[in-house]
Amino acid sequence: MWSRTAAQLRDPLILVLLAALVLTVAIGDHPDAVVIGFVVVVNTAVGVTQEVRADQAVEALTAISAPGARVRRDGAEQQVPAKTVVPGDVVLLGEGDIVPADATLLESSALLVDESAVTGESVPVEKSAKGAGEGGQDRQLRAGTVTVHGRAVAEVTATGASSTLGQIAALLESKVEPTPLQRHLAGLGRVLALVTIGLCLVVLLLGLARGQSLEVMAVTAVSLAVAAVPESLPAVVTLSLALGAGRMAARHAIVRRLSAVETLGSVTMLATDKTGTLTEGVMVVEEVWTPYGRAAITGTGYGPEGEVRLHQGVHEAQAGEAVRAVLVAAALCNDATLEAPTEPGGAWAALGDPTEAALLTAAGKAGIDLGRLVHEFPRIGEMPFDSARRRMSTFHRTPAGDVQIALKGAPEAVLRPGVVAATPQSLAVARDEAARLAEGGYRVLAVAAATRAQPPADPPAAEAGLALLGLVAMSDPPKSSAAVTLAACRRAGITTVLITGDHPATAAAIARRLGLLPELEQGAPRLRTAGSGDVEDLTDGNVVTGGQLEAGEIADLTRVRVFARTSPAQKLEIVQAWRAEGGVTAMTGDGVNDGPALRQADIGVAMGHRGTEVARQAADLVLADDDVATVMTAVKEGRRIYDNIRRFLLYGLSGGAAEIAVMLLGPLMGLALPLRAGQILWINLLTHGLTGVAMGAEPASLGAMERPPRPPQQHVLGGGLWNRVLAFGALITAMSLAAGVWAERQGGLPWQSMLFLTLLTAQLGLCFGLREQWRTRENPFLPVAVAVSAALGVAALYVPALRTLLETEPLNGYELLPAAVAFAVGLAAGHRSLRGSQGTGG
Repeated sequence: MWSRTAAQLRDPLILVLLAALVLTVAIGDHPDAVVIGFVVVVNTAVGVTQEVRADQAVEALTAISAPGARVRRDGAEQQVPAKTVVPGDVVLLGEGDIVPADATLLESSALLVDESAVTGESVPVEKSAKGAGEGGQDRQLRAGTVTVHGRAVAEVTATGASSTLGQIAALLESKVEPTPLQRHLAGLGRVLALVTIGLCLVVLLLGLARGQSLEVMAVTAVSLAVAAVPESLPAVVTLSLALGAGRMAARHAIVRRLSAVETLGSVTMLATDKTGTLTEGVMVVEEVWTPYGRAAITGTGYGPEGEVRLHQGVHEAQAGEAVRAVLVAAALCNDATLEAPTEPGGAWAALGDPTEAALLTAAGKAGIDLGRLVHEFPRIGEMPFDSARRRMSTFHRTPAGDVQIALKGAPEAVLRPGVVAATPQSLAVARDEAARLAEGGYRVLAVAAATRAQPPADPPAAEAGLALLGLVAMSDPPKSSAAVTLAACRRAGITTVLITGDHPATAAAIARRLGLLPELEQGAPRLRTAGSGDVEDLTDGNVVTGGQLEAGEIADLTRVRVFARTSPAQKLEIVQAWRAEGGVTAMTGDGVNDGPALRQADIGVAMGHRGTEVARQAADLVLADDDVATVMTAVKEGRRIYDNIRRFLLYGLSGGAAEIAVMLLGPLMGLALPLRAGQILWINLLTHGLTGVAMGAEPASLGAMERPPRPPQQHVLGGGLWNRVLAFGALITAMSLAAGVWAERQGGLPWQSMLFLTLLTAQLGLCFGLREQWRTRENPFLPVAVAVSAALGVAALYVPALRTLLETEPLNGYELLPAAVAFAVGLAAGHRSLRGSQGTGG
């Protein structure tokens, strides 16, 4: 708590306020000291409270952990906390278990491991104690991955910093840098402090030169310093960020760092992973090919909602029966099960291999009763899948007493003369179809079947002479909101980059479906893959692999839109390349492998439900509903906040500049002491208090999401804002001095009170004029704040206690006219400036 509070108090503008607080206490100006202290306390309390609440919410989202592990120690099996596992322990794993540490397989049976949290690859990986692979990878298990099928016995080889998770965690050890807005406001605070102190010293010296007492001029100089510094700015920024965080929380997004909301508004590049972020994270059968025709299958998730749609130009009866036969065989040759939701509106769940669960779901969409199918065709034998054969067969007793053989596997392992009984021409057609589907990013399985009179005496021999039923194409489909979100990114001038550990062909296919890459024309060159699945030739220059990055083949990473087969360190490298070019980066992700990049990016956005704890802790923003569309809502909030901060700076600095100019120029025009210290502080309280804070709640500009991000190097007062500050400051100064000088020349008129009220109303008119949407009901506090401030300004002239405190005089109707004109002119000038600047963000 102490470190959080200290971090809030280190803000340069807060430091200026603290210095002013010390000065006001030293000279006995206790009322203003109370006001300044109140602003500091509120700003600090809001910032600290938001950070604490965000941390508590993230802790509540913790959904992935390895609380326990089954180990074999001293010849006995026992359950121990996962954190106590040490190298040399023998761990036992079953379906659904989280691997507690890096380990080498000693025994395995039909083992499939979901490594998406570490590698980003959506399809489970087969592991075997007998496997080899490059560097023996087939035998290696990684901490944090999940067994989805089979069982295993493994010996722990690495824990802690030596494990895969530990090595990724080492990449997270980077200092959290200030956001662009924080850097700009810090610089602005330093400049304002120096300029204000210098000008106030000039006012002090001029007053002493004119014979004013040191005490009077010291109080006046300090009061002017407080008035010139927009001390409401920290409160405006904090309130704007807190309101933005509240809106985000209502849309299931938890802001862990308040400044993250604003930074999203300046993002120029959005780096996103694929699995679970842009895609559903669930394998779905999308197409079935048979020799009699093709069919598309709709719907997402594991629920039976969806339908089978035959392609036009096919014989419906034949094609329909052929598609049904493919799905029946795929459902029989299957070890997964589906679980219906336990509560209304819940989601279906899968137990077992996600690929096999997708086949069951497709069969359900075709109207096949899975429970009845299993009952009518009981399994009497099987040949499990293994990496050498790359196929699986099951044997079932039919209602007629025969034996049904169902087989599924990789096309290259099934579409061969020794397995299926088909003509060379038929096999060639099927292989072409498999290649076409694979190029589209699908995972393809071939399905075959046969009926025998008796169970096979030699099970391997049963996998011969089967009838080819067809091909099944499945993928992890894009979320329905993903394409809309990325289109909104393009309109907002944000470049989207896909970074995934998945296969290049799969990444390219998803990128095309989401509009990140252009669709390939008929006959255009495509990604070609070798039999091993490695990329042989990347003819699409927008798709780059981790191997190419490692080899140093890519000179400019900012020109690439799709990265595949990337490692955690390479994701970090890509984000750093964009930042080196001056970009403001946002990174979305959910896996352990995304953690370093999430921390390095200007804004890290983690998925709360599906995301790992590593990703959530590394992120600045956590999407509790895993909906990537919320990112664009956050971008809009960020732009709204930045526009409101600039709007307040335009208003606050214009008034502060006018007050200093009046105090400097007034004596040269015959006004010995234009304003007294109390009058300056009263104007400051009314203009920078309620009204300033209310400006932070203004709604987003109408065209906020149709303009490109502001240049990252642009100062918070850039884009012409400095010029407008000087112009408005000059206008307010001219009206105020004109009222004072005119009244003083008339003789007998209370010129100081007229100048005081004119200076106040001109600023209030500008405040309301800078409102882009006058009739909006989204922020009713601003008109109320302006009205209350105007009333309190008038009260300073007529309430006896205030008149005594502020040394003012009452004005008649004629003498109030300059103040009314000043309000109208300020209102018109503010509104006119908005029309040529796309809102204050322009």
